[in-house]
Amino acid sequence: MPGAEVEDDTVPHANPRARLPGMRRLFPVTDQTPATTPGDREWSLDELAEAYAYPVPAPGEPRPWLRANMVSTLDGAAQHDGRSQPISTATDMRIFGTLRGLADVVVVGAETVRQEGYRPARARAEFAARREAAGQAPAPAIAVVTASLDLDFSLPLFTSPPVPTLLLTGAAAAPDRVAAAEKAGATVVVAGDGPGVEPARAVQALAGLGHTRLLTEGGPRMLGQFVAAGVLDELCLTVSPMLTAGDAQRIAGGPSVAVPRRFALVSLLEEDGFLFSRYGRV
Repeated sequence: MPGAEVEDDTVPHANPRARLPGMRRLFPVTDQTPATTPGDREWSLDELAEAYAYPVPAPGEPRPWLRANMVSTLDGAAQHDGRSQPISTATDMRIFGTLRGLADVVVVGAETVRQEGYRPARARAEFAARREAAGQAPAPAIAVVTASLDLDFSLPLFTSPPVPTLLLTGAAAAPDRVAAAEKAGATVVVAGDGPGVEPARAVQALAGLGHTRLLTEGGPRMLGQFVAAGVLDELCLTVSPMLTAGDAQRIAGGPSVAVPRRFALVSLLEEDGFLFSRYGRV
């Protein structure tokens, strides 16, 4: 998904009742679903937050829930010219901001941080009451998955986050890079016995820090690793009505699964030809 350099435009600060023009719910169909044409239905941010709310955990059994948020063109491209922003839309970015507003932590790969220009997630007034009621920090933490810790620690992601940035790495990470990260104020979390991160251990390590509402925004290689490891619970996929051709990555790459994993459609929204789908693990 697009990086935090555009997040300032996702949820306008000046208007807590900002509207989303022209969105329709296509699934699930109920007697509440209006049979209207695009442009006749507007959604508030509260309605969006309800549409994308995390599942309520069973009493006494809180478990992490890992959700991915990605965008793809009709011909399967997750990026254009190396970035996802050109195939996105303003509404997609508002949903991007809403998903961040609901999450405890945003998990992202180091290459995506470098390519998309990630900045810290900001505290949003529109989500303040909801987050306080859920016992969440004012803003989600950013957790970067990195084996090498080859990151620019002078960037705002490390120098001015509202909550410390987390770095998920392996036990064999270079000590000098770990020291540099900690000196920059990041929290280094070991989630693998070798140089890299093991997806299941990453999820459990974040849950051990109190982060159970997990959101990953890619990139494709990292999402593929989560899929292959069987730890992805939900996929929020925007289908962009565009064709790009070329050799762009799919939303998930890396290792293949032995048997395709089945997910079920939870909800489907539409605006201006863009489809905003939500799929849950069966």
